[in-house]
Amino acid sequence: AYNKMPFNNNPTVRVTEITEDNIKFVLENTDLSVANAIRRICIAEVPTLAISWVQILSNTTVLHDEFIAHRVGLIPLTSEDIVDRMAYTRDCSCQEFCPDCAIEFTLDVKCSSTEATYTMPVTSGHLVSSTAKCVPVTSQTQYSDSNFSFTDGSHFNWLICIFTSKVSVFMCADILIVKLRKGQELKLKAIATKGFSKEHAKWNPTAGISFEYDPDNALRHTTYPKPEEWPKSEFTQLEDSDQPQADYDHKADPECFYLNIECTGALKPETVVLKSLEILKQKLSDLLVQLQHETTADALTISQY
Repeated sequence: AYNKMPFNNNPTVRVTEITEDNIKFVLENTDLSVANAIRRICIAEVPTLAISWVQILSNTTVLHDEFIAHRVGLIPLTSEDIVDRMAYTRDCSCQEFCPDCAIEFTLDVKCSSTEATYTMPVTSGHLVSSTAKCVPVTSQTQYSDSNFSFTDGSHFNWLICIFTSKVSVFMCADILIVKLRKGQELKLKAIATKGFSKEHAKWNPTAGISFEYDPDNALRHTTYPKPEEWPKSEFTQLEDSDQPQADYDHKADPECFYLNIECTGALKPETVVLKSLEILKQKLSDLLVQLQHETTADALTISQY
């Protein structure tokens, strides 16, 4: 693909669909390595906020402390308006945690029902944040609408959300942490910090990324046992509906890449893409600086002889 490199300086992006948690776009006139780098950075290096420290104050549930701490840590938190202003805990000058590097959460739930068979779900909706800018993604409405109230629905992993200013009642899927029976309680304190998925998957801003560059299998990077039984891609360019795949072209190089990025809600999908481009640009800039330093050092070494 070295003869294609001049085109890498002028890539084009065409957004085909964008929603609150999903973005589809087509990347053209660039190399496979560049497109794959964007995909990998979206997954592993775009920073978000996630709970990384949990102190269990009281736990009489059926799950042990470590199990609950792990479930709480995997709850995605809204990070759009605050993550850029937060410092990594390893870079902060504080002794332990401070508002510049951490967000505090509390949870205090007890099943006070008199019925022995009643099951009370403890969900992400019970987590109380110290700031409305960083809350569980399923609780955004609760913090943004002053006319919001909620009641827990028995035997459901959902919360019935009621807007007093409207007649409609709907269900919002809060994330289940544990279920309580009569007399059981869960009380904890948690700290959310900034990080990226290369450190731990809880900081991953994406739920899944589809990546396609050869919809008709002209490059034969995939071998189909029975091509006629394989479903065609939505990006197929074959005019003949009876043709299972394109003719093999051994000289072709992938130049058009179809990406579909689905996010967890921690960041907007367009933010994830733009952040990944910033990180890739910074990586290339750092590489160029280091290469220049190495070249200068080599030149000084040679001149000494």
